[in-house]
Amino acid sequence: MKYLVAINGTDQEVVLDGEGVHVGGDDVRARVTHIDGTPVRIVTIGDEVHRVVVRPGASRGLYTLWLDGWRFEVEALDERTRAIRELAGATGGPSGPAPLVAPMPGLIVRVHVAVGDSVQAGQGLVVMEAMKMENELRAQAAGRVKSVLAAPGTAVEKGALLIELE
Repeated sequence: MKYLVAINGTDQEVVLDGEGVHVGGDDVRARVTHIDGTPVRIVTIGDEVHRVVVRPGASRGLYTLWLDGWRFEVEALDERTRAIRELAGATGGPSGPAPLVAPMPGLIVRVHVAVGDSVQAGQGLVVMEAMKMENELRAQAAGRVKSVLAAPGTAVEKGALLIELE
């Protein structure tokens, strides 16, 4: 079976067949041993033995690996799954930072950004009061503030556009 593997953004083609492992066209002697009940794998490549900690990522085929003190972000998908994902991505919706919308009706208390500001994922943008509690609304992704539609002291409905990002 052929896999397309991206390790920290570098792509490799890995073929597993009855005769062994082939990476980028080269034959490799490799074996993986699972340690039951743990995320640890013992990986033997040629004469080298490595202890690898494997944690699954947020979606299918994504993993974080720790090897000899180094962390690697890995995506390993078979050819078919990769092709389906690429086709789905080609017809997907808009890309880029998502706008900040009110998750519930409430009152805008504070706005922490202005047009042109750069924001990071997780950064607090707006504080709104709902049901006598203050809620800090955060950016889902990094971007630049395109427009600020929220103003302190104004009431907003659920789904109201508060901040546009680009």
